Amino acid sequence: MTSSNQDFIDTECSATRVAIVGAGPIGLELAVALTRVGISHRVFDAGTIGNTIGWWAPETRWFSSNERIAIAGVPLLTSDQSKANREQYLTYLRGVATQFGVSVQTHCAVVDLSKVDQKFIVMTNSVGGTRRWTADAVVLAIGGTDFPRRLEIPGEDLPHVDGYLRETHRYFGRRVLIVGGRNSAIEAALRLHHAGASVSLSYRGDALPEDGIKYWLLPEIKGLLKSGRIGDHTGTVPIEIKPGFVRLRSTADDSVIDVETDDVLSLIGYEQEKSLFRESGVELRGPMQCPVFDEQTMETNVPGIYVAGTATAGTQNSKYKIFLENCHDHVDKIVAHLSGEPLDSTPRRYSEQIDSQPE
Repeated sequence: MTSSNQDFIDTECSATRVAIVGAGPIGLELAVALTRVGISHRVFDAGTIGNTIGWWAPETRWFSSNERIAIAGVPLLTSDQSKANREQYLTYLRGVATQFGVSVQTHCAVVDLSKVDQKFIVMTNSVGGTRRWTADAVVLAIGGTDFPRRLEIPGEDLPHVDGYLRETHRYFGRRVLIVGGRNSAIEAALRLHHAGASVSLSYRGDALPEDGIKYWLLPEIKGLLKSGRIGDHTGTVPIEIKPGFVRLRSTADDSVIDVETDDVLSLIGYEQEKSLFRESGVELRGPMQCPVFDEQTMETNVPGIYVAGTATAGTQNSKYKIFLENCHDHVDKIVAHLSGEPLDSTPRRYSEQIDSQPE
């Protein structure tokens, strides 16, 4: 870890005991838990709270049940008891932050992280300019889906190519080729088909990976592909994108076809932004470049820097193993280590207390 921030000694400086980077569900849950034990903290996010969920297409529904994605002991309720959608969950996160008075610096990117004289120096950048914070500990709850995985083919930077599904209305009457074959791609294909787009699907496998598709989506997509109402290009990979068409190569015989299209959605997964890990000295291992950490405390190889949430898995492949619902215990482990109290054997000791309100 460097001490490059010596140059900022004379700038405005604010102090907090714990700096939480990332205002997703786990970052917010940790903030509430720290409030409950009286540990001062600040939460920073380059976007807004729940920023990753914010780029989901409107009305996207969670796969997980509401009780598994609820945080801080606050029930997540929907009017018909169904699984929450994007809008409902973002509203829920705002409510949790408001209820517990969580102090979140939104649209405030952490641009540098280093250590000087046993203090972490956290440099942030927002519309108000650059600001310097000091902290005794830093928690990186930055998630793992910061930007779309690239196809690495000519033409993928053209303006009609996107790694995110936008408001479905904009695709009405347009020819859309979707690249991918798992949940995000299948859900996009179905939603755009029902919104009046002419949809085709390119997937490299000979058949869709049924174990990687939500069970309620699978029968419909299989039926629409079989009937030809959604163009079936399974067993192909895109090799070039041009205005007006995409060139696909068969994985079976290397034959090439051109598919006419107005929009291309490359929904093949997302990658983690790892610069804060690297510049702060956190060791990354394996093909997914997972941060090294103590599973009992969540502390990384750099004393005082912790990792929480899906950030622990690095860049996950198509077979995701770390989700929000199996990360809640990260909060308890971090709070126990920071407070110096032994970790209670009861799961979610700190993250589910609801009888203690912030001062």
